[in-house]
Amino acid sequence: MTVLNEQTLNDILQYLEKSINSLVLDGLDNLEINGGEEMKNFLENQFDIRLENLLISKNSSIHHLESGMKNLVIQKKQEIISKISKQLNN
Repeated sequence: MTVLNEQTLNDILQYLEKSINSLVLDGLDNLEINGGEEMKNFLENQFDIRLENLLISKNSSIHHLESGMKNLVIQKKQEIISKISKQLNN
């Protein structure tokens, strides 16, 4: 497995943010998901799945990230989900 540098991880996280935002804009009307907690869980799962797929494409995994990078991922995930939740509630 490859150890990622911080710039590569930041690039992945930026791509993920765009991907999740596109999912919200393009596809949520077609999904049979109620708002609130169900929506949040769906978006968190999509974030996790897409993150792992992107890391695998870089020959890495969430399990191989340093703890500081894992913390960055957690913070970014919370930031993205929070921002989307606020947008959907307005």
